[in-house]
Amino acid sequence: MELVTVSDYEQMSKNVCQQIVDKVNILKTPVLGLATGGTPELLYERLIDEYKSKNVSFANTFTFNLDEYVGLSGDHPNSYRHYMNEKLLKHVDISIHQTHIPNGMAENLEEECANYEALIEKAGGIDIQILGLGMNGHIGFNEPGTSFHSKTHVVTLDSSTRQANARFFPNAAEVPHKAITMGINTILSSKKIILMVSGEKKASALNRLLNGEVSPEFPASVLLEHPNVTVVADHSALSLL
Repeated sequence: MELVTVSDYEQMSKNVCQQIVDKVNILKTPVLGLATGGTPELLYERLIDEYKSKNVSFANTFTFNLDEYVGLSGDHPNSYRHYMNEKLLKHVDISIHQTHIPNGMAENLEEECANYEALIEKAGGIDIQILGLGMNGHIGFNEPGTSFHSKTHVVTLDSSTRQANARFFPNAAEVPHKAITMGINTILSSKKIILMVSGEKKASALNRLLNGEVSPEFPASVLLEHPNVTVVADHSALSLL
């Protein structure tokens, strides 16, 4: 595991942006694993800037998102499909047919999970997977206790995760209780993983990741077993080290 220390959130976003641009420019058909939430927002702004400056094209890129809420349609303002369209996808030269996010409205959720795994495999696997770090150690929506062997599956969200995401909803009661998420084994199948960590509120989780034991009770700890992980963290997130 490589640790890259940056000064702040802006520098973290800039660093990861450059890593993605470099990879997209090298590969013939790059496959990106994308995340949502507050952490990657500025990253996506920077990627749009790079595209507009003609430093990168996403025309041959395929994307797979980590997760989606169960019960929210793609046009719901709090769905992750809507988030990705607004924050990145509609602003760059990528076909919507090359972008993949689990369907939280699928009639058969187990079938949707299996189909999502098959799509990732058909694309040749994920070249770079972007991750954020949950305060309870979750990656994607893989909550503490999730098997390291898990594939894409339906998960019941931990109360702390729902509370953390409540800021995106009118009130906490409207945060869905379930989601579809790439499994830990799915994430580990990525060729390279970049973990973005910013801010003092993530300091405890990052300290546990870097200094603790590998355990399903702290899902992110499994990243220590992946051969190609880069953690890009700012000074605030590293304040407990």
